[in-house]
Amino acid sequence: MQEQSKQPVPTFYCDRIQQNGWEEIILRDEATGFKATIIPSAGAILNKLEVPHNGKVINIIDGFKDADDWKANFTPAFSGAKLSPFVCRLNNSTYAWEGQQYTTGKFFMNGHAIHGLLYGVEHEVIITAASAFMCECKFLYHYKGTEPGYPFAFDMNILYRLESDCRLTIITMVHNRSGRTIPMSDGWHPYFKLGETIDNATLQINAKKQVEFNDALLPTGELISNEKWFSGAPLKDAFLDNSFVLDMEESMPHCILSDEQLGLELYICPDRSYPYLQVYTPDHRKSIAIENLSSPPDSFNNKMGLIALEPEGSQAFQTMYRIAKMEKQEAKKGF
Repeated sequence: MQEQSKQPVPTFYCDRIQQNGWEEIILRDEATGFKATIIPSAGAILNKLEVPHNGKVINIIDGFKDADDWKANFTPAFSGAKLSPFVCRLNNSTYAWEGQQYTTGKFFMNGHAIHGLLYGVEHEVIITAASAFMCECKFLYHYKGTEPGYPFAFDMNILYRLESDCRLTIITMVHNRSGRTIPMSDGWHPYFKLGETIDNATLQINAKKQVEFNDALLPTGELISNEKWFSGAPLKDAFLDNSFVLDMEESMPHCILSDEQLGLELYICPDRSYPYLQVYTPDHRKSIAIENLSSPPDSFNNKMGLIALEPEGSQAFQTMYRIAKMEKQEAKKGF
């Protein structure tokens, strides 16, 4: 009988290191060199996602050098931020819920509160684990309803799981502790980079519609047709600050960022809890924000995608990132 060749077993590790002025949680796959670095004190952001490529280590996250860099430059770009309990803009920082009006916000842009209340808050590390097949870390934050404009207590758990084939899954779980039904939306605000500029990149999105915005970049409540990115298009000369409606009936991945010159691709694979994809191209053109969202901006007012979370109810949100080499010519759908 022919002896079967033994495949190397991937070995995973989870390290907790004090360096660069803060604690870093590093998930790594020794078999591939794939690594993810998460910062608990900075809102549990994903600060690095690294892979060896052509003799170099490529970090596809436009993150921060150290704690001082984060403190000085986190706003107004909000690189990597967790968006909760509302995402993007909140019109005039005001909304009505169950017959009462609230005004809230930690950061304001042109009179509108943006990006929720939990960005930048320190998260408790509650789990770090590793095996031959994966490694993961889990974080907890108790929001006690202390902001008068959002007096609804909830718990948030964030799980990062790194697996083989250069995959990182991120699962957020929100549990309502307020004793009443609360409005909720959730998202992430990462900036991705492949080469020196996004002008060399191509973007593909499983979307044929986008949310119509007014001049203040707030949804009008209507959807408009946009099929430009469905089959993929170059980012050169493209300027985006749009919210796309993902076609969840299409096979994964739902978004692909490619750089043929570098030879790498990023696959973004949100589940149905994140049906919107906000895309923003900053003026510096070094990276691109691709944001998985449960709702479009201002959902507390327009109700598009808004979750009414019942007392003691829970809601999970999940997305996955995968890095792949383009020369493999792998199937991009149904993988």
